[in-house]
Amino acid sequence: MLSAFRAQPIYELKQQDKSKIESVLAYGDRLLVGLSTGTLRIYRVNEVPETSPDATPSKIRAVDLVREEEKFSRRAIQQLAIIKEANILVSLSDGHVSIHDLQTFQLQEKLDKTKGATAFAVTSNVIKDPVTDIPSLVSRLAVAVKRRILWWSWQDMELSPEVQEITLPHSPKSLLWATGTKMLVGLDPGFSVIDIETLAVADVIKPTPTGNVRFGAVSSSGMGYMGMGSWVPKPMATNLTNNKMLIAKDVNTLFIDTDAKPADKRQIPWAFAPEALGYSYPYLLSLQQTAKGALDVRSPDTLNLLQTIPLPGASILHVPQPNISLAHAGKGFLVASDRCIWRMVALNYEAQVSQLVEKTKFDEAISLLNMLEDTLLKDKQGSVREISMLKAQNLFSQQKYRPALDLFTDVSAPPKRVVSLYPKSIAGDLSTVEEPTELTDTDEPSGETSAAEENSSQTEDQAKNTPTPTKSVLGKFKPSAGKDDSDTASIRSFRTTSEAPREKPAKDAPLTGSDLKAAVMALCSYLAQSRVQVQRHMNTDGTLKVELTQGTTPSFSNLIELPEGAENIDWKAELLEVAKLVDTTLFRAYMLALPSLAGPLFRLDNFCDPHVVEEKLYESGRYNDLIDFLYGKKLHREALELLEKFGRNEAAEEVMPALRGPDRTIGYLQNLPAELINIILEFAEWPIKVDSKKGMEIFVADTKNAANLPKDKVLKFLVPLDKSLAVQYLEHVILELNDKTPEFHQKLVDLYLEKLRDREGSSDEERNQAGTKLEEFLRNSTQYHKLKTFNQLPADDPDVYEARAIVLCAMGNHKQALQIYVFQIQDHEKAEEYCNKIYLSTSTSPAPVGSNPNTGSQTYEKSSMSTDPEDQQPNVYTTLLSLYLKPPSPHKVQWEPALQLLSKHGPRLPAANTLDLMPSDLHVSELNSYFLGRIRSANTVVREERIITSLQAILKTNLSSDLLLGPEHAQGKGGRSRRVVIREDDHCRVCHKRFGNSAVRVYPDNEVIHYGCVGRSGVQRMKAGQGQGLQGLRVLPWG
Repeated sequence: MLSAFRAQPIYELKQQDKSKIESVLAYGDRLLVGLSTGTLRIYRVNEVPETSPDATPSKIRAVDLVREEEKFSRRAIQQLAIIKEANILVSLSDGHVSIHDLQTFQLQEKLDKTKGATAFAVTSNVIKDPVTDIPSLVSRLAVAVKRRILWWSWQDMELSPEVQEITLPHSPKSLLWATGTKMLVGLDPGFSVIDIETLAVADVIKPTPTGNVRFGAVSSSGMGYMGMGSWVPKPMATNLTNNKMLIAKDVNTLFIDTDAKPADKRQIPWAFAPEALGYSYPYLLSLQQTAKGALDVRSPDTLNLLQTIPLPGASILHVPQPNISLAHAGKGFLVASDRCIWRMVALNYEAQVSQLVEKTKFDEAISLLNMLEDTLLKDKQGSVREISMLKAQNLFSQQKYRPALDLFTDVSAPPKRVVSLYPKSIAGDLSTVEEPTELTDTDEPSGETSAAEENSSQTEDQAKNTPTPTKSVLGKFKPSAGKDDSDTASIRSFRTTSEAPREKPAKDAPLTGSDLKAAVMALCSYLAQSRVQVQRHMNTDGTLKVELTQGTTPSFSNLIELPEGAENIDWKAELLEVAKLVDTTLFRAYMLALPSLAGPLFRLDNFCDPHVVEEKLYESGRYNDLIDFLYGKKLHREALELLEKFGRNEAAEEVMPALRGPDRTIGYLQNLPAELINIILEFAEWPIKVDSKKGMEIFVADTKNAANLPKDKVLKFLVPLDKSLAVQYLEHVILELNDKTPEFHQKLVDLYLEKLRDREGSSDEERNQAGTKLEEFLRNSTQYHKLKTFNQLPADDPDVYEARAIVLCAMGNHKQALQIYVFQIQDHEKAEEYCNKIYLSTSTSPAPVGSNPNTGSQTYEKSSMSTDPEDQQPNVYTTLLSLYLKPPSPHKVQWEPALQLLSKHGPRLPAANTLDLMPSDLHVSELNSYFLGRIRSANTVVREERIITSLQAILKTNLSSDLLLGPEHAQGKGGRSRRVVIREDDHCRVCHKRFGNSAVRVYPDNEVIHYGCVGRSGVQRMKAGQGQGLQGLRVLPWG
């Protein structure tokens, strides 16, 4: 499945050499080989360039013998290690650990305390001193001797004279440094972690459903290790990344940390116990039993077998230190048998990822990328995202739509890439799905046949290459075509195999029928999330919420799928295209799977393609939704044309009753803003012609849009259509909206007059109603052109007599107006009312009785009635009286209304002018009521003046009393009679100096300051009632 490593043989013993390889050690470009004869051979490893299989083999040898130490040891060299910082080589042979010089390989010391040693382990770490906090390089050598563990320490290349040790209850079988101060020890009963600083021992406990047990204490068969001929599996362990370790005994494995705490992870599925364990970044290595001769490469994350490398007789696994850092990445490790050594060359990581992707092992590829550090890859995050999208596409092709779309959502896949997986009914022109074609009976699905043949050929090839009869490990990652054969497959009856399988319910083809609906349901959630992401960066008008700086990649670039090498990208336009694609596709998906959600989508602000939405909604008969969508997209002309066709019942399709008639069009026009006045007027004509009362609601409804319409354009539209509607609109504008535009007022007068003059086209009732409205309007309005209006009123038309009088009144020609009332209309009451109105509007209104805000006392003024009529000038009553008594020819004197006028309004008539109008032959008795009225008016004026004089005297007395004695509650101790005591320690509130003999000022609230401090800026005096005199000053703070 994967070619993570390639085995390169670098050394092999010659046939005549009877020795065996017991141990190997690699550091730098040196390879140390320990033989069974006690000989140590030192080789230099050469870099052999990789060549193609067809190329001529290179003449460069993989290794060159540099030196051979035949007497390095008397027995087989079981283990080798170096402590580079101390320049020493450590070896285990003949039950002793010896120290040699790393350069000359001469024996420096044979550690006598290590007699009977079975294993050792070395480590080098940078450790800070707990006292001085100074870092130093510390190397340690730990040796397992019977039931003891001894360790030596080198600090900054100097050997510590103290040798530490710890005794354990059982003999150690393996040693592994977990950290610089902790050691993992493999024992027969299990594993333990020893802290060499505190000598604390922590056993590795494995949690089980029945209780916690010590890991490795029982074999896989449940028997004690003392059974089965006292055979005990070898405990093995290796370091992993992030302070994790893997321990193994037989086929049982457990992941732990450096504190001996187990991790929640499943066991490695080994069929047989491995020979050796190791870790070469980032893979877990295990050597199979020597008889099998193979190296297994697994992912420590998924624990799946990725590669099996055949290595005949391999029994030694050596990973150069450090084995968990980038220093080892790509350098490979060593595997050896008793006759041969292989160097495992690591392939490029990106090539490994590509191999996994080609074989659709996407989870393994993502796991590998996550384990690798960012510096080893060009674009780690981008690669993980791309492989995740490939995995999602693979799931989609397997009809696993929900997991696929969830994965697309997690990685924020570009909508264009996701939508293209759907048929044209959803994706439109972006679709990459081939439309299904119907096959004839004679046609054969050649694609399926070829695929089956390919699968069968691959199966045959795997069977030939498989060394054992068990199934290939790769088979676990491929979907099987049928049910696995059972163990009794050899005795399966022929009848069972020959019978046809039971018929199952027919399933829809991919992306058709119910299968397509399921795929679209999953797509809806993805598109909804994508829509949220687009809205974070783009406003509803298509502008970006945050302006982009040139040369930078925006955060929403993951939503956009661009061709490789694209330059000068217009990110705003690209994001707008994505927004259109998301909304349009979401609409199509809703229409197919969730039609009820389509309405809320296009009623809100959206970027849907209008043509797509219009076509879909029209086909499905959702005309109301179509109108709402066109309104939201501001395609008002299209919407109104459609409404007109429905309203006039001109559509070929059957529409709902709500769309018939003008109501829907009227409602639509009422919601349009004033800027679209041309469209409003264009489509308002047919509703008004059908139903003028409802149609006029477009212009006269109590709405903001109707009030903001350009009134001149509306009036220009209504006048040629129907003048009565223009009158209705002007009345609404002037009377309800209180518009003061003179042109509108004059136009309304003109329309009223046209109605009055139209004797043939209007009934008497309509003309009377127009005349009444005209008179009322002329009385109340002041914005019309008076002279123009007066000239339009014929003098000989009785219907406009009063209108002429009203206009003359507005022009100030009261005598002419009264002549119309007296002689033409001959209505004395209206003439009197006219005079009353003019007199009251020109006379001064009486002043109300109020109060003085400073003193709280009332004030009194004379009313207008106190004016002496003798001093008045001739007024409108005089004019009316003169028309009664001295009318122009040929009218006669009218005594009765004249005497009634004198009786009612005598005091308002100037005495001199009035008496001059009286004829000499008039009896004085007839003027009795006039004289009585005059006398009463004079008496009223005199009495009013007396009352006011008395009230003013009382007010003056009260003010003088308050000034001298104070208000009533002061009991004579207020006002100017009050006293203020000033002591020696009292200070001025303003200058903070003592008063002494200086002149002072006492305010009404008894506050005392220097007389010279009066008027200084910034003085804040006490409010009344917060203290009195200097006592109040003592209580309140300064300032």
